[in-house]
Parts: sequence; structure tokens; C-alpha cells
Amino acid sequence: MLENYYVRPVTVDRVRDSWIAPAIEQYVGWLAQQRYTPRSVLHRVPILVSFGEFAKAHGASELGHLPAHVEPFVERWVRERAGGRSSARRKKAGQEVRNPVRQMLRLAVPGYVGLLRPHKTDNPFERQAPQFLTHLVEEKGLRPRSMLHYRHHLHQFARYLQRIGIDDLAMLSPTVLSGFIAEYAPPRVAWTTMRNACGTLRVFLRYLHREGVTAKNLSGLVTFPQSYRHAGVPRSISWEQVEQVLASVDRRSASGKRDYAMLLLLATYGLRACEVAALTLDDVDWRNERLKIRDRKAGNTTTDPLSAVVGAAVIDYLKNGRPATTCREVFMRSAAPLAPIGHAAVVSRAAYFIRKAGISVPRAGSHVLRHSCVQRLLNARFSLKHIGDYVGHRSASSTQIYGKIAIEQLREVALGDGEDVL
Repeated sequence: MLENYYVRPVTVDRVRDSWIAPAIEQYVGWLAQQRYTPRSVLHRVPILVSFGEFAKAHGASELGHLPAHVEPFVERWVRERAGGRSSARRKKAGQEVRNPVRQMLRLAVPGYVGLLRPHKTDNPFERQAPQFLTHLVEEKGLRPRSMLHYRHHLHQFARYLQRIGIDDLAMLSPTVLSGFIAEYAPPRVAWTTMRNACGTLRVFLRYLHREGVTAKNLSGLVTFPQSYRHAGVPRSISWEQVEQVLASVDRRSASGKRDYAMLLLLATYGLRACEVAALTLDDVDWRNERLKIRDRKAGNTTTDPLSAVVGAAVIDYLKNGRPATTCREVFMRSAAPLAPIGHAAVVSRAAYFIRKAGISVPRAGSHVLRHSCVQRLLNARFSLKHIGDYVGHRSASSTQIYGKIAIEQLREVALGDGEDVL
């Protein structure tokens, strides 16, 4: 495997002279499987050879001894090669050295995990309300993405209680709750985020009272911030601007072919970013020219005719841009490690090309193209019911806000008595 990256045999011999050469070669094979670039491999191998020499000089004689030498090696490397730089640069240099060493040890040393990034517990109130998340799933029927929001707001509340010195939920009081809401209010977060946090807190307080953790039901003390339904305006752009966004994609590269197909799906079908990321090869029925969108936000599955333009873009990516993999997801990462693309990356790529096209819009992202799809359907005089079903709205009320951008219909109301519109 090393011969695939090094031209000079003497360089390969130098690597294989290392006492951890088998572990290094195993790691290089893994890098190749994960589609790391040759440049990345050539950067990492000398670090691993130096790590082996450092560990041997400090008493290591077998692979099981290596984990104890990771941090001392990183400290010496940073001190010698980035000592005069800023703290941020030193931290970055440390990560560039630490990551390949840890990756190699996870492959070579059974049971080695390393110092992974700490993860929050799912339920910060596990001690007094251990079944709360189960209650949300089994009794309230919340979906996984909704659970993410609940966990986020619970952690914010738990952090606040820890800061003010409350470790017993029975000590909750109106003063404590009002203090959290006042601290969590704008400008720290948006009004919608604060509203969702209040909703989470109300559900949690009702559950605590039901389980006997609190003597009183305090949920009524948490009031939602004042807001007005349909107060905003969907952040859509015209179809001419959508075409500018699509034209800004350079489709000569593999990532460009992928991004163009994703943007077409967003603009043509009004999909959400998570729906694009979750699209699999089994969802495209080429024989019957159908596109299946599974597990939508409303909990249903819809099937739409496969657009010829979208189909051609997806075929171009599958044939000429998608890496060889056993994954069934359509869209894959273009950088190593090889894995399906995430919904956050879909949002990021859409925002990038909107800005690249020179289009100014609040909160650029994938939802801009989704709103633009709805606006185009409104201009074509489709009913709100048909539009809601097409883009996967849970209820008709979610589609009503788009009446604000039905410019032609609103113009008819302004010019006439409005009877034809009713």
C-alpha cells in the first residue's frame, strides 16, 4: 500500500523500518478506503513514524503502551514546531498531529477510544425524571428531530439551574422559572426559539407534577411570548434568481454535479434539507419515472413524477461524480471520510450558491429554494391545499402564510371587489 504513495523505495523502507510499521500500513489502507487524498496520506505518515520513535525512546515496546505517549508527543511537537505562534494556531497544530495518531491507535490497539469529544447526556434530569424522554416518544409521539429540540432546551434549563445552585427539581418556584425565561429572551435567542423553549418547559413541568416530583403544577406560570400568526413573510426569491443560483454551480467537478442535483431537488419539489440528505437509490423509480419522498415531517410518504431535468442531473452525478460505495444514500460527501452527506451540509451548500449568485436574502439556505418553489406554484394558480400536499405540510394552516406572496391574486383583490377570489 505504501508503494502507491511513495515513488522512492528508500522512503518506503524508512517507514517500514519503524517498529510500528504494521500499524502504519493498516492505517494507510484505511485512509485509502475512506477516500483520503494522497496529499493527506503523505502528511500523516511522517507524523506516525515520529510518534513511534518518540514512544520507543520513552520506554514503549508494544502497541498497548502507545496510548500513554500520545499527549506528551503532541506537546513536544507543538512546542518545537509552533511554539512562537498564537494559542489558536498552536491548538490547530496540536489537532493536526493528535488526530492521525488517535485514528491509527483505534485501528491497531483493541479497545482504544482516546479522548473523544464529550457528548451531552440525552436527559440532563436523569436522576429525578428518568423516563421523561420515553414519555415524549411513547405517549406524545414526538419524532426524532423534535426530540433534538427538546433535549437542547432541557440542557439550557439544566445549565441555568446549575448556575444558580439548584440541584433538586422540587425547589422550582415562580421566581426560578421567570429568571430563566428572562435570561433566555431576545436578543440572546430569537422569539421563535424562546417560544419553543417555553413549550418544552411547560411539558416538562406538567410531567414533573404528574410524577410527584413537584407538589404543584407550575406549567401555567410559563406563558408564551406574544406573537401573531403569519406575522412574517416567506423568504423566497424569484424564479429568475433561482436560475441564477443554479447557473452559479460549476458542474465540471464531482461536488458540482452533486450540488446541482441537490439544488434542483430543493427548487423543483420544495424539499427540506433533511429530505434531500435522506434520499436513497431505492427512492428513484427510473422505470416508472417516480420519485418517492419518505418519512416527511408530517409523518407520511409522498410520490411525485420524476422531472426530466432532475433525473438527468441525478444520473450525471451517479455516473460521473458519486464515489463507489455500498451506501444506499444518493448524495455522498466529497471529502474524506466517505459517508452520506448530512442535512446541515445541504443547507450550507444552498446558502453558499445563493451568496455566490449575488442574491441578498435574510438567512440564506435551503428553505429559500423551498419557499421559491411554493411561490412558483402560487403564480401558476395552484390551490393552497394542493401546494401543501406537494411540499409535505402537516396542516393547511402551514400553507396559509404563502397567501402573502400570491401577488397576482392580491392585485385582483385590490383592483376589484374580490368576489372572484373568494
